[in-house]
Amino acid sequence: MTWRRREKLKGSLIGLFTIALLIQTGCGSARRSEPISGPLPIESSSIANGQKVFMEHCNQCHPQGETGLGPALNNKPLPSFMIRFQVRRGFGAMPAFSKKDISDDQLNDLVEYVRALRRHG
Repeated sequence: MTWRRREKLKGSLIGLFTIALLIQTGCGSARRSEPISGPLPIESSSIANGQKVFMEHCNQCHPQGETGLGPALNNKPLPSFMIRFQVRRGFGAMPAFSKKDISDDQLNDLVEYVRALRRHG
């Protein structure tokens, strides 16, 4: 193998390693335990109600907003309308929740709670 070919191969391997490292860093998981800043402060009745809805319908798969059977929610920068859409329509293994399961008011509170989880984390 020539010197030039070896250097080219070495550069390619370094490039692949760098790309793999960047991908792994970008795909880091959400926090796995109580945040350093302490427990989530419940600042309003809508967040408190949203927490109740979350614990009843969501916590089994997204424990406290973290990765569980479902993906982490506390690191997703989704706008509110996308969260509502996801809850109503479901996606993949996530079931859809009808208005009989979660009313529109409860859904609004749930969205506020999920957004509070993101702000807190």
